[in-house]
Amino acid sequence: MLVHICCSVDSHYFIQELQKAYPKEKIVAYFYDPNIHPYSEYELRFLDVKRSCDNLKIKLYKGEYAYENWLDAVRGYEDEPEKGARCEICFDFRMKGSAKLAFKLGEKKLTTTLLMSPKKDLEQLKKALEKECKPYGIEFLAPDFRKNGGTTRQFELAKKDKLYHQNYCGCIYGLKKQKENKAFIDELMSPLSRQILPASIEARIKLYKKVCSLEKKGVKFELLREKFLNYRLLKALIKINNQVVKAHILFYSHFKNVYTKFSLNDDFKGIYKALKDELVFLDFEYFNALCKNKFKNYEHFLKKPLSVEQEIKLRQKLFGAYNLSPIIILEQISKGRYEISAKSEIYFDTKEKIVLL
Repeated sequence: MLVHICCSVDSHYFIQELQKAYPKEKIVAYFYDPNIHPYSEYELRFLDVKRSCDNLKIKLYKGEYAYENWLDAVRGYEDEPEKGARCEICFDFRMKGSAKLAFKLGEKKLTTTLLMSPKKDLEQLKKALEKECKPYGIEFLAPDFRKNGGTTRQFELAKKDKLYHQNYCGCIYGLKKQKENKAFIDELMSPLSRQILPASIEARIKLYKKVCSLEKKGVKFELLREKFLNYRLLKALIKINNQVVKAHILFYSHFKNVYTKFSLNDDFKGIYKALKDELVFLDFEYFNALCKNKFKNYEHFLKKPLSVEQEIKLRQKLFGAYNLSPIIILEQISKGRYEISAKSEIYFDTKEKIVLL
């Protein structure tokens, strides 16, 4: 039997119930979800699915991330609601790929862990399974393990086994709908500097890789969720005498005004504190000295800056624990007319952390 897998929270419970219902069947798993966006989220979900399958001793195949093909398939249905026509096409797309693999592997039955999701329509899934299995002569299975408290047990098991619980279905259109009342979509933000932002997908990947490592070593731990003030720089442009200049803006630099301008009549060395918007400028030489000359030159710094955690420590060292002033690092602080266009957000958020026992 081939089992299409969408995520670990659904698959971990579903596969164990499937083993009880079909004790003589050898189960093979297939992660095939080219609908998931962005790619980092796809990799995060696969990471935790693999962890679950390894723990359950289930062989797992990883499907192709055919995202562009999926986009073509659902074109024109971008604004469909959850459980609408887009979901139906998406199910057909993933079940077709799964049926192909089942036939190739010689598996006689096919099912999907999507049946476990309370946000999915069971009838749509049954139709997709039947439609795509028929050309290959494969038997489709659509058990309802949600009933009789199954969904509650599913989430209890996911919590007990510390699985990654995603906060959206997977596709960009569902995500956009879910975040339509927010100023930005955090899941789609990734800095050019490649810094790992707090509570980002990249941060979760780092955390769950450590979870895998601790489990393999037999180290006992807990995953705790905590609230904190998160930050995102949404845009920033620095001009001196109408020329855009390269700059790096430290984490927690909160811009009170979207646009600020002022004139500097002299060159400055080290640090300059502007009267407007509590702006603080550091030149690279001064900043690099604070970092014990960690960087070869300004370009090296821009490509591989400090981590967010290191930036926060530096900010606290210079200005104290609660400082939110914009701190802008320039190669040089030269005289001229300065224009700063920037927007940032500080907001309540939650993140997981590992606590060793």
